[in-house]
Amino acid sequence: MISPRLEIDCRKLKHNAQRLMGRLSQLGISATPVMKVTQGDPNLAKLFIEAGATMLADSRIDNIERMRKADIHVPILLTRTPMLSQVERVVEHCEISVNTEIAVIHALSLAAERTRRSHGVIIMVELGDLREGVMPNLLEKVMRYTLSQPNITLEGIGANLMCRHGVSPDKEKMSRLSELVKALETILSVSLPVISGGNSANLLWATGEHKASRVNHLRLGEAIFLGKETLTQTRMMDLHEDVFTLYAEVIEVNRKPSLPWGEIRKNAFGEYKKYHDRGEVNQAILAIGRQDVYPQGLTPPKGIKLQDASSDHLIVETADNSLSVGEEVAFSLDYAALLSAMTSPYITKVYA
Repeated sequence: MISPRLEIDCRKLKHNAQRLMGRLSQLGISATPVMKVTQGDPNLAKLFIEAGATMLADSRIDNIERMRKADIHVPILLTRTPMLSQVERVVEHCEISVNTEIAVIHALSLAAERTRRSHGVIIMVELGDLREGVMPNLLEKVMRYTLSQPNITLEGIGANLMCRHGVSPDKEKMSRLSELVKALETILSVSLPVISGGNSANLLWATGEHKASRVNHLRLGEAIFLGKETLTQTRMMDLHEDVFTLYAEVIEVNRKPSLPWGEIRKNAFGEYKKYHDRGEVNQAILAIGRQDVYPQGLTPPKGIKLQDASSDHLIVETADNSLSVGEEVAFSLDYAALLSAMTSPYITKVYA
């Protein structure tokens, strides 16, 4: 087999998608799979559609165009506010985009007029995590402007939490979002069909305290791919946590000192590390590195400890001399490691 490679268990992934979308549907919440961690992989897009997804989402127009070229025809939501330089492509390939800037909404309107299309807009509101979002006191102004733009449909409002400062999407935050919806629908005499409350971090709230909320849509990535909700990193329902497995090949096995010798400076990545003398250790080097994957997000098998990584090498230690040159080591991945591995051109993707 080719190494390094990322093996994807499609049966388990489809199960995760079906279980999550089905459970949320019972609660009156629509779940849209977010494709960005897969670089818009058409194979997985088709799998989600087979699992029942009626819409897909991605943060990058390049990924969305990749799906369109592979005959993915369901509506697609762009989950990052469009660049002004890309509005033509956004209008052509996306039915809906999230937005925070009047200038971008105006440009989308002009692009939609030129191409005789209609484009949906979800206005993102800031609820405290301080990433994207219109401040609540300016939301009415932005929504009024959106309603005035030809070829633009105001689909609803949304929020995003957890991704920058780790602010929890709890009952208080979702209640605040619901209050904003109710007030603005009254002021503007509109009905907002989509209230997009957030991402996989919302799942504990959604399955526990959502009943009094207006939120009816979530954008899910990590929970589908890794089988976990992101607040506590615990498994949900009967979801599979082992959809993805990364394999890397051993290229050197040696017994070496644990303490480097010579004058210590910053390494190639600007890091200054302190080391302790642990005597000689059983060290192995694998043919994968930081250029391929986020090493801190890898979990090796029992008995193998990940020690360090350079651009092309992953250094591990074993309690005994149990690894040999040519052997493969299997790793599980967290979201950061999965994101880097899926988007690395150096890691072969295998669909099992």
